[in-house]
Amino acid sequence: MDEKWFVIINPTSGNGAAKKKWITIYNELIKQKFNFDFSLTEYKKHSVTLIEKAIKQGITKFICVGGDGTLHNMVNGILSLNPVNISAIKIGIIPVGTGNDWVKTYKISKNLKKAIQIIKAEFTIKQDIGKLLINENNSTIYFNNLAGIGFDGYVVNKVHKFKYLGFLAYLTGALLSIASYNKSALKISFNNTEIREKTLMLLIGICKYSGGGMQLTKNANPTDGLFDISHINKIGLFTLLGNIGGLFNGKITNHKLVTNYKTSKLNIKDLDTHITYIQADGELVGSGSFEAEIIPTALNFIVPKF
Repeated sequence: MDEKWFVIINPTSGNGAAKKKWITIYNELIKQKFNFDFSLTEYKKHSVTLIEKAIKQGITKFICVGGDGTLHNMVNGILSLNPVNISAIKIGIIPVGTGNDWVKTYKISKNLKKAIQIIKAEFTIKQDIGKLLINENNSTIYFNNLAGIGFDGYVVNKVHKFKYLGFLAYLTGALLSIASYNKSALKISFNNTEIREKTLMLLIGICKYSGGGMQLTKNANPTDGLFDISHINKIGLFTLLGNIGGLFNGKITNHKLVTNYKTSKLNIKDLDTHITYIQADGELVGSGSFEAEIIPTALNFIVPKF
């Protein structure tokens, strides 16, 4: 008998799209002869409990039905358990979220049937994962796509109001917030570099896309063992409006106001008195000072074979 899969569905993903599409997905999984159990999440980090139970039962194949936030929680669930059989664990995704940014890097289809066919083929890539050690609450957070501090986190804190706009939610939040945002004084240390200044935002990328399809880091490579860093000291509303195309095609990273770096580890010290938000994979995860380090080839994700 085929090894059993465990499917985790976030019914709130995509403004409730996951719940509506679940019966269609369920029937397609049956049609493609998957042997699986499933569970719908009932609260924010329910997937962590579900994954712990599944791993204890010997399950190593997981399917995420949701968006970037659901995948983020699954990744954190697996890595926080630090299972001995982590190299055997595989994660596939059926994207039904709002932004669906992580899947864009790998060109995973939003067509449900095609997404399930990709999972059925079980072609995997060992992807790097980021690890954040946040001083404020002494917490460890993992991320599989992109993290940021400053304006990026500020927008994520506000963007839930605009979720109904889908992939435009982040852009809308950014345009409405840029004029009122107070930059934070940060000390950013990595390699032999130290940046100490008022900073609009610092982006720490693993994969290519964030914020509903924007390309905000220059040379993101999810398997090179390095973060792709974009540091932005300042940018105004009119500059942002004039570069909206550049946000989505990646040319914004060539702008004179954006500086790009590569590193595997960095330390961020928040020197300011007001709250400076940190986001990871579009989820608000804390504020203030933190360390970031990359874990090379940490998890197996199921992706299309090119």
